Amino acid sequence: MERKVFQLGDIVQMKKPHPCGNNEMEIIRMGMDIRIKCTKCQHSVLIPRGKFEKNLKKVLRSAQDSEGAGDTP
Repeated sequence: MERKVFQLGDIVQMKKPHPCGNNEMEIIRMGMDIRIKCTKCQHSVLIPRGKFEKNLKKVLRSAQDSEGAGDTP
């Protein structure tokens, strides 16, 4: 099985929704633990990397894609 590629600033979809009903999270810190922030209510959660990778469904928007969008005239 291929490992999912994610980076700082990505918007990801998790398998289980946040209690507010939203399942889109932004990655705001990476290391041994990963801090993600709900895009709806702005609540942040710190979870171990292994648990994050297990519960990650897919990357919705990459931070790299949004950086290049503003450069095009």
